[in-house]
Amino acid sequence: MITVNFSSKVDEARLSQILAEIRSDAMGGWLDLPKRVDMAELVRIKEAAKKINDESEYLVCIGIGGSYLGHRAIIEALRPKGETKIIYAGNSLSRRELDRALEKVGDHDFSINVISKSGTTLEPAIAFEEFKKKLVEKYGAEDAKTRIYATTDANKGTLHDEAVANGYMRFVVPDNIGGRYSVLTAVGLLPLAVAGVDVEKLLEGASEAFDTVAGPASEYASMRYTLGSRGYDTEVFASFEPSTLYFNEWLKQLFGESEGKNKQGIFPASVIYSTDLHSLGQFMQDGRRNLFETVINFPTDEMNQKVVAAVMKAHTAGNIPVLAITVPSFDEKGFGELVYFFELACAISAKMFGVNPFDQPGVEAYKTELKQLLAN
Repeated sequence: MITVNFSSKVDEARLSQILAEIRSDAMGGWLDLPKRVDMAELVRIKEAAKKINDESEYLVCIGIGGSYLGHRAIIEALRPKGETKIIYAGNSLSRRELDRALEKVGDHDFSINVISKSGTTLEPAIAFEEFKKKLVEKYGAEDAKTRIYATTDANKGTLHDEAVANGYMRFVVPDNIGGRYSVLTAVGLLPLAVAGVDVEKLLEGASEAFDTVAGPASEYASMRYTLGSRGYDTEVFASFEPSTLYFNEWLKQLFGESEGKNKQGIFPASVIYSTDLHSLGQFMQDGRRNLFETVINFPTDEMNQKVVAAVMKAHTAGNIPVLAITVPSFDEKGFGELVYFFELACAISAKMFGVNPFDQPGVEAYKTELKQLLAN
């Protein structure tokens, strides 16, 4: 079970109200997801993963934001020895990066998992067209269709319509679960299964968290809110395993998009120790005191545990509020617990700040400006 090394008084009545608000929200479907796994869908996911493993050396995962960060975080951390390697594309507009992904696939056998609710987001749409063209050149138009897996809206949208028209195997982005909360849906489970992650153990960890983490998650959310109210406007997520770099990236999206509204929220940043102690360590120890630190502690090896203890002692002595979250295991179950813990804590925290955890209106401003520039 995930544990925390701090205590914060939680208003039980307010917490019950917040949980009721989340549960009734149109985008609150992730809350009880670990307890209502669609077993038929899970079987389809595992069958599709086997087909991809049998046919392809690479699976190109095309998506941006919540469509790729969550499952990439777990794959990069666990580094499973799957039969098929995962390549990511469509998460930037860099032509150089797209060309590198195309070159990496080269003449190898490959399949595509395009992940997009609408199919109109520019970055993945461009990458999908390029890799689809490569599929057709290699396998022909009809066989190419059998190598495309579309994770998209159940009933509508550009990608949905294309998938139906061409007979792509389809998986659903649930209507009531937003991208950054979707890693435990087909959005994450298909790539994870292809990569060799035991998705059943991942879901088991999330299910156990559903039963156990409401207290720790609400304490963490309450502590964040208290610190934010006292002028601590930056949170530094600190992990001690380099392979968790993308988990930090997922956390930054989760908290940044969920909380950063109406001039509210805490700015999320991250470090990997001990590496970043030799670059940001000076600032952390002696810089501005507008930040607090959330240590994510996996019990991996003895040396890392000594680094964790040293960092917490030094930074606490340097007047940095340090919150520590201990994860029981560095495996699928541990990450299943951790994903659910942070999803719940983030939603509660955003509600405490008085903002909607599930929309991202500020992102649309950039999209509008870009569309106008491209139209000129």
